[in-house]
Amino acid sequence: MRKIFKKRVLLLLIIAVLVLLYLKSDWMNRWMYPIHYQSDIKISSVNYGLDPHLVAAIIRVETNFSNNKVSKKGAIGMMQLMPETADWIVQKGKFSNVTQAAIASRADISIEIGSWYLNSLLQQFKGNTYAVVAAYNAGPGTVNRWMSEGTWDGKLETVDKLPYGETRHYVQRVIYYYNKYKKLYPEFAAK
Repeated sequence: MRKIFKKRVLLLLIIAVLVLLYLKSDWMNRWMYPIHYQSDIKISSVNYGLDPHLVAAIIRVETNFSNNKVSKKGAIGMMQLMPETADWIVQKGKFSNVTQAAIASRADISIEIGSWYLNSLLQQFKGNTYAVVAAYNAGPGTVNRWMSEGTWDGKLETVDKLPYGETRHYVQRVIYYYNKYKKLYPEFAAK
């Protein structure tokens, strides 16, 4: 009976130490919430005046930093752009020699093209990060319609009013990772 009690106490102590490490350890959190391709994200963020934490959060939600991804709907690359959107960005941004194949297979190009698009959305939505994130998922026309019709006011507090469950969940996840990355990687902020 005494051996069982000692084993349980030891087990509880181990669990307590692990919980404490998890809650108080930056290295553990950084291990659980890594940012891959930091230099590419940083360069593209500086190029387009973006918060690199936001770019990283979108990549985390879209592909978890995995390259060569194609979604069920046909979105390509690490930042999961629809092919038509990617073509529009390449044309509008005057990117030379950038193909869908390059966007799909090269992290640096996907991050650059996706960052250009985020900057375009930030301008369109006058810096409203929540509307930008929603538009990245549902499309800017859809989000503009929601906002002009009064369906959603573009605020995080009212994200539950978004008519698409996928977009509602997407915004919540991106903002969760955005806040997590800001806390864990303060040195990553654009300068």
